[in-house]
Amino acid sequence: MATLPDGLLSIQDAIRWCASRFNANGLFFGHGTDNALDEATQLVLHVLHLPSDLPAMYRDCRLTKDERAAIAELFERRIAERKPAAYLTNKAWFAGLEFYVDENVLVPRSPMAELVESGFDPWLDPESVGRVLDLCTGSGCIGIAAAVYLPEADVDLVDISPAALAVAARNVAAHGLEERVRMLESDLFSALEADRTYDVIVSNPPYVSATELATLPPEYHREPSLGLAGGEHGLDLVLRILCDAPRFLNENGVLVVEVGNTAAELERRFPEIPFLWVEFERGGEGVFLLRRHQLVDCQSLLKQAAATSEQSL
Repeated sequence: MATLPDGLLSIQDAIRWCASRFNANGLFFGHGTDNALDEATQLVLHVLHLPSDLPAMYRDCRLTKDERAAIAELFERRIAERKPAAYLTNKAWFAGLEFYVDENVLVPRSPMAELVESGFDPWLDPESVGRVLDLCTGSGCIGIAAAVYLPEADVDLVDISPAALAVAARNVAAHGLEERVRMLESDLFSALEADRTYDVIVSNPPYVSATELATLPPEYHREPSLGLAGGEHGLDLVLRILCDAPRFLNENGVLVVEVGNTAAELERRFPEIPFLWVEFERGGEGVFLLRRHQLVDCQSLLKQAAATSEQSL
């Protein structure tokens, strides 16, 4: 049975030792934490059933024999399996809310949390938002957070993966939102009612290019490739969203899409499109916003590009 080395007796001892082990083994941090100490803290406190904001005075508390063994076992799994911590704890946070996650969905980490928390202000009046669509919803974190921060809005969660929708359903129930949030299995817009429109369409679709995907650390390859792989240039689904979104947006509606590092390729290919790149106070980039009329104005260009992309598949 795994256990902590002799002499490591306190909560802080366990955190320090485990963080050192993480760094020594070259783990990657980018799924809720960005450094070994924070991730070690998260895992230790999970084992102890203690809150993440545990007061510092408790860090010197002694661990029991069983607690030391459980901590060591979890840390050995993190090192050996290279799973993000969120998959080991089945917990992640987004926009200040807790979500259940497993390996059927990406670990929530989008900077769009800031947009959701503000109710999409200043691009929309939060009180005017009546319906939101979350495309490629995964765990449901973006759409569910939108329902929490926009208490008068109805939200649709769409994903092509039944397994992902099962995770989203669990999170909808956990937040008590069954009356305002519905789930739909769909390849983007394909299964939506033709007359259903939205004030906001938000999406964090697969946008990682083939080249970038091949270079990602092992932790990313423990996530479902369906949620990451965006084709050769990372734009396969993004182009489809840009083409079809106007039909499902209200007259003053907005489209918000995260494209990460693929932003440069999108701008290079479409210099005529007035992408508004959102700036975030807490960090993050690669999220654009377009209004419906802007999408309509560039439809011929987008559809031609989308058709060319499909022919190359």
